[in-house]
Amino acid sequence: MSGSFHQEKLNNGMLVNLKEIHTSPIISHWVWYRVGSRNEVKGKTGISHWVEHMQFKGTPKFPPGVIDRAISRDGGFWNAFTFLDWTTFFETAPTDKIGLALQLESDRMVNSTYDVDEVNSERTVIISERQGSENEPLFKLDEAVHEAAFCTHPYRNEVLGSIADLNAIQRDDLYKHYRTHYCPSNAVLAIAGDFDTSEMMKLVNEHYGDIPAGKAHPHIPEPEQQMDGEKRVDVSGPGETMYLQLSYRAPAAAKNDFFVMSVLDSLLTGPSSLNMFGGGGISNKTSRLYRELVEKEFAVSIFGGLQATIDPYLYTMSITVRPDRKAAAVLKHLDQEIDKLQQKPVSQQEIDRAIKQARALFAYGSENITNQAFWLGYAEMFDDYSWFTDYMERLNRVTPQQVQQAAQEYFHPDRRVVGVYTPKEVR
Repeated sequence: MSGSFHQEKLNNGMLVNLKEIHTSPIISHWVWYRVGSRNEVKGKTGISHWVEHMQFKGTPKFPPGVIDRAISRDGGFWNAFTFLDWTTFFETAPTDKIGLALQLESDRMVNSTYDVDEVNSERTVIISERQGSENEPLFKLDEAVHEAAFCTHPYRNEVLGSIADLNAIQRDDLYKHYRTHYCPSNAVLAIAGDFDTSEMMKLVNEHYGDIPAGKAHPHIPEPEQQMDGEKRVDVSGPGETMYLQLSYRAPAAAKNDFFVMSVLDSLLTGPSSLNMFGGGGISNKTSRLYRELVEKEFAVSIFGGLQATIDPYLYTMSITVRPDRKAAAVLKHLDQEIDKLQQKPVSQQEIDRAIKQARALFAYGSENITNQAFWLGYAEMFDDYSWFTDYMERLNRVTPQQVQQAAQEYFHPDRRVVGVYTPKEVR
């Protein structure tokens, strides 16, 4: 994680985070926008994800397909992601070819065309993507659980949006969303790799410095009220497998409790990878719930999920139930393990092992240049870059008492959603 870090804000409000890493002749360039499904309103769900797609449809300078061929020809790769709190675009390329990324992103920050035919073509693509997901049991269950977990907060909505909204959104809606939110004052530029900081800042100013700041006014949702009773969700559909999903409200990433929950997650189900771009993986076979549910043949698998978000989100446990077991029996054994955590402090030895595993997974997801550039921008979406640099130390400060208190507070049975997916064949 070593490297020379430099932070600067351009006159137009764009935050620039640079990190020199001279291990390979590669540079990774990311532009992050502070807009995602969290900032969408009813009738416009899925619009941020759709705008992400449209940003690949070209500008007068870079028509569709031109950049893709150029980046591939130069030995680079590129992609984009939309999530709850943000949208991001990136390119990783050889050091001497990174100028293309700077040209591309600064150009499509301003000059994307949003051709009506392209909009309608992409509508078909995104609706097909949504309909394809609806055939997946875990998607159906997860969507139902989110809708039960949040009454008003946009975190209840799928990033893909609803079919009704995807049919209703028009070209001008998309273009207005783009012109409102994809501007320097709402963006973070993150670049890591083999460059000289002073020279890179000259290039950054050359490409981004003259772009008007813009005046993004994202919808900021009202805080969600605390759940006051357990909610049950039953979903059925095709397939042969039963799934159980439990979701508890989790703390926002900037809160200290998030780090305690990270240790609790590692202890219960194995650590979650916070790097959504990828990187590494470790076994969860030493986790409490793996030993209790999988080894004792109640479940085929169990995984936990903790995401770093601006507002309180969810800690989710997803369980594949064995064919010869019932969801109620699995839930009973899971609750017994949670009760143990709440009633008796965990030993320091077990805490140390959970922290070690969480640190290892974090390190795996931070080791290459693309991942380093990812973290330069990602941490700014919910806190600031010091969140990343201090992560290891803040994990080390977590105590057994804090873990017990977090289990008591966040795993309260009146503050969760229990979802069951039952295949129709065995219903």
